[in-house]
Amino acid sequence: MARGRAAADAVAAIGVKRLRYQLVILDFDGTLADSGDWFLSIADDLANRFRFRRVAPDEVEGLRGRTTREVIKHLGIPRWKLPIIARHLHRRLAAETHKIALFDGVSTLLADLRAAGIRIALVTSNAEHNARTILGEENARHIEQWECGASLFGKAPRFRRVIRRARLPHSAILSIGDETRDLTAARKVGVDGAAVLWGYANRDILTALNPVTAFETPAEVLPFVLGHEA
Repeated sequence: MARGRAAADAVAAIGVKRLRYQLVILDFDGTLADSGDWFLSIADDLANRFRFRRVAPDEVEGLRGRTTREVIKHLGIPRWKLPIIARHLHRRLAAETHKIALFDGVSTLLADLRAAGIRIALVTSNAEHNARTILGEENARHIEQWECGASLFGKAPRFRRVIRRARLPHSAILSIGDETRDLTAARKVGVDGAAVLWGYANRDILTALNPVTAFETPAEVLPFVLGHEA
């Protein structure tokens, strides 16, 4: 509560019109939810079920330095199988959401953004039911727009829907995610893209795409969005 009041006071002091951004588009897996270990735990089972390459333990770090397209090509997954795999993943995750936690600081971040008058949209490849369950009711209520089930090959169409509904200038919108496709989608639709460094992709591949900033922790997000970070 105290942090929420502080965020609201910060906005009152500078005025909404002077906020750096008025809407934040957030990714889910790897940005809000720490689901990486869960995905790795079922990777061999998926490979056997859908007949693609297994990932050896010594390959994991190298794959973190590749784009989504490169990972899919490396695993030998034909594009036509992706929707089938996605549906299977959504169903399996729905039964195992209790195994996935939010990153430390995410609940505070969501509450503080809303207390500061910042609007929030979620764009994710995951299913809405799974995202809502993992977030919990209190966190979920802070999110204004939900665009779930996005393509693994691009989020730009979902971003455009969010922007159209928000009725804000592109300069007032910031996308935040942990994957190259988050930054690529932001560039395609003409909004700023920021990277988080606590997710799946490694630092080098993200910074190579020139995000407007890269966050080390969730606590760094609000000051940047408000426009008065140190």
